[in-house]
Amino acid sequence: GRLSLELQGNKWVTVTEGKGTPANDKLVEVFKDGVLLVDDSFACIRKRSNLETQTPNPSSMSVGISGDPLNNIVMLTDSYKVTHHLQYPPGTTKVYSYFECRGGAYEDVCFFGLQYFLKKYLAGNVVTMDKINKAEEYFKIHFSHPVWGYDGKLFNRESWEHIVRTHGGALPVEIKAVPEGTVLKYKNVLFTMENTDDKCYWLTNYLETLLVQVWYPTTVCTQSREQKKIITKYLKETGTPDVIEKGLHLFKLHDFGFRGVSSVESAATGGAGHLVNFLGTDTMAALVAVKEYYGEVASGFSIPASEHSTMTSWGREKELDAMRNMLTQYPKGIVACVSDSYDIFQACEKYWGTELKAMIEQRDGFLVVRPDSGELPGIVLDVLTKLEAKFGSSKTSTGHKLLPPCIRVIQGDGIDINSLDMILKAMKDKGWAADNLAFGSGGALLQKLHRDTQKCAFKCSYAVVNGAGVDVVKDPITDPGKKSKKGRLSLELQSGTWVTVTEGKGDPAKDKLVTVFRNGAVLVDDKFATIRERAKVGL
Repeated sequence: GRLSLELQGNKWVTVTEGKGTPANDKLVEVFKDGVLLVDDSFACIRKRSNLETQTPNPSSMSVGISGDPLNNIVMLTDSYKVTHHLQYPPGTTKVYSYFECRGGAYEDVCFFGLQYFLKKYLAGNVVTMDKINKAEEYFKIHFSHPVWGYDGKLFNRESWEHIVRTHGGALPVEIKAVPEGTVLKYKNVLFTMENTDDKCYWLTNYLETLLVQVWYPTTVCTQSREQKKIITKYLKETGTPDVIEKGLHLFKLHDFGFRGVSSVESAATGGAGHLVNFLGTDTMAALVAVKEYYGEVASGFSIPASEHSTMTSWGREKELDAMRNMLTQYPKGIVACVSDSYDIFQACEKYWGTELKAMIEQRDGFLVVRPDSGELPGIVLDVLTKLEAKFGSSKTSTGHKLLPPCIRVIQGDGIDINSLDMILKAMKDKGWAADNLAFGSGGALLQKLHRDTQKCAFKCSYAVVNGAGVDVVKDPITDPGKKSKKGRLSLELQSGTWVTVTEGKGDPAKDKLVTVFRNGAVLVDDKFATIRERAKVGL
C-alpha cells in the first residue's frame, strides 16, 4: 500500500497500507513534474546528520545545473598533488611513470578503458583560464587554515597558465599503452606517461588520480572474462559445445548492474568492460559509452522481461493472468518472467507447466523463467526439476539433461563469480546441462570489486634531474609486494610470454607499448570489435 514515515516518540516507523496520518508524515515532496521542490544546503544536511532538526529549503528549480562542473582537468586530482610541484628535486625536467596490476585475484589481465578517459578528459585544449580561475577559487578555501591562512605558492598557477599560453591548453604529456583488449599476466606494465615540456614535469603524476581510474573497467573486463572461461568450460563438459560454436554463450551472463553501481559513469565504463566479453546487457549507459568512445553502434542486446512491480500489480489472485499477459504481449522471440513473487514452485508446476504450457510450446521463441530468491544452488536445481516434470528433457552427448528449446531458466539473484561456478558445478553433478541456465549479475559484476582486486598502481620509475637520467624505485621493507619497477620500461613478447623490461634495457623495435596520446591528441582510436578480438586470445 501507500507508505508514510512517522516519528513515533524517538522511533522512526514506516506505516503501510495507507494507514498513516498525513500530518505526521515526514516524507517531503522534493520533485514533481520536472520541478525540484527542495534545495537543501550542505550545512543543513550536516546538521541533520548531527540529529539537529532542519526544515527543508523550498525551491522551484526547473532547469538542471548547466555544463559539467566536475570536468575541470585542473581539479581532477587528489588535493595533495596540487602541492607536489614544490617537492621534486631542483632541476627536475622529466617525470616518467607507469601503471600496472601488481598482482591480484586473476593472473590474466584484460586491459580496457583508457581510450574512454583520454577522449573524455584529456583530448583537446582542456586547460583554460576560466578553469584555472575556478580551481584557484576552490584551492584558496580548501587549503586555508584559521591560523596560518592560505599560502599562494601551493597552487602552481604559473605552470597552468604556461600550458595555456604555450600549448593552447593541450596537455604536454605522452602516453604509451598496450592495445586495449590485450590479455597479459599481471605484474606487467600496461601504460606509461611522461611530460613532453620540461616545465611540466609535475604534470605526469598530477594526472595519476584520473588515469588510475582505468583500474575499474580493466578489473570488470578481467573478471567478466574469467566468468566467460567458467561458462565455456561447463558448456563443453555437459555436452553443448554447439552453444559456443553458434556464439550463444555470449548471452549467458547478462549485465544487471546499472542500479547497483555508484554512478552513471561507473555503469558506462564498467558495463562496457563486460561487453568486451559478452553481448547481453541491461546497462544502457554502457551502450552509449561503447558507441561514443569506441565506435560500435550495437554492442549489446536485451529482451522483454518482467520485474516484480509489473507482476504483483495484478495481485496474487491474478498472477496467472499476469503471466499469460507476458506470453500474449510478446508472442514471439525470447521473453523472461520473474516467477517467485509468491510461490515459484506453483508458478513452475501449475502456471507455466500446466495452464500456459501449450502457449509456451507453440510460441515462436522461448520463455525464460526467473527465480529471484532462495538458497543457491538448490533453488536452481529445484526449478529445473519442476520444469522437467512438466516439459520433459532430452540428453546431451555427455548424458546431461536439457530442457526443450521452448523453455530456459535465468538466475539473477546472488550471482558473482564464485556462486556462478558453484551453480554450474552443482548442475553438472546432478546431471543437468549448463545450457539450461543463463545468469544475470548486478552489483557483483560491476561493483563487488575495488582497485586492490588486481592491485592496480601507478608509480614513477624514471626522472631527469639537472640533465641526468635517474632510475627511480619504491622498495618498502614492510611490503616487498609494493616494490616498483625501475627505469624506462618496454613491454615485449618473448617466446609467447609478455615480459616487462626495466631500466631502459628493452629493445625499442620489440616494444609493444603504442603511443596513444601526445600533446592533447589521441593517436589511436581502436574500434570495439578489434578490442573484442584481442580479448578472445587464450579462450
